[in-house]
Amino acid sequence: MTQWSPQFPHIVVHSPALDGSRRVTGGDVILGVASHLDDVTEILRLADLDPIEIEESELIEWQGGGPDVWPGLSEHPEQ
Repeated sequence: MTQWSPQFPHIVVHSPALDGSRRVTGGDVILGVASHLDDVTEILRLADLDPIEIEESELIEWQGGGPDVWPGLSEHPEQ
């Protein structure tokens, strides 16, 4: 069972930026910027959150695509 931190009750991996990176927040706190799924794991570890199954956890909200969405600059539609 995963112990969740009340300090960061809601984790969000935000939509990809133009370079494909995704901001990771816990509540109103920016925990880091990830360029790959492994980065999300490390960001949560550094925030002293217990290990969780990131890809399957209901504790993480994935915006703009799930844990397999890490587009590069060329994959974004032109605006």
